[in-house]
Amino acid sequence: MMNVLDTTKQEVIFQRPETLTEVPTHYCPGCGHGIIHRLVAEAIDDLGVRTDTIAVTSIGCSVFAYDYFNLDAIEAPHGRAPAVAAAIKRCNPSKTVFTYQGDGDLASIGTAEIVHAAARGENITVIFVNNAIYGMTGGQLAPTTPLGVRTSSTPGGREAGLAGYPIRMSEMLATLDGVAYIARFSVHTAAQVVRAKRAIKLAFQVQQARLGLALVEVLSPCPINWGVTPPEALDWIAKNMLPVFPLGDIKVTDRVKELLGEKKDA
Repeated sequence: MMNVLDTTKQEVIFQRPETLTEVPTHYCPGCGHGIIHRLVAEAIDDLGVRTDTIAVTSIGCSVFAYDYFNLDAIEAPHGRAPAVAAAIKRCNPSKTVFTYQGDGDLASIGTAEIVHAAARGENITVIFVNNAIYGMTGGQLAPTTPLGVRTSSTPGGREAGLAGYPIRMSEMLATLDGVAYIARFSVHTAAQVVRAKRAIKLAFQVQQARLGLALVEVLSPCPINWGVTPPEALDWIAKNMLPVFPLGDIKVTDRVKELLGEKKDA
């Protein structure tokens, strides 16, 4: 006799976040953007602010985020997302506003925008995806590319005397008084994915508490431009990126620590 599955006794333990659209992803195999999209979406769902949230995306692979986030979104010119987000937040202070940017955008053409938004203490959240390479335009050297790493524009590997040193944006921005919270995590292990989600959610909570700019840097794989397989890309992060970009909280102000205490006691 055939056993019939009783659907009335099934429990839903996993589902698509409401903040993500139900469309197939176009990202390359092994790309980290899809994972990071989900973490952002889960954080927004957890806080119940989807209908009051506005995303600002800039140029690069990150520009496609508006196809996947089920909320209002604006595309900014290359590197200008923090300036656009700051304007939106100042005009709509009750809204939750975040930027979604890659390293070729935030750490290069957009350096001035993120530095001055941080210096002003703009009350926005910044999601900074760092894959240490220009992903959309052909795998050229990025400001965050580690020394010795080969790219299409540095086929012999990055040399300090020729191309300088990789920029640690999070550490640099942490020196500015307008920054309330900065953290760096990764998506190359399950444990790091969980920590990244926690940090992203806290960054939104910092904005809700009006404490200043909050930024979460997420180290992300780019197998196609690194010339490795998706599984190898996870090891690539551990080998090439972690020595240059250590993980963890980089700046947590006293007011953010108080916020954490309040959340813990609640």
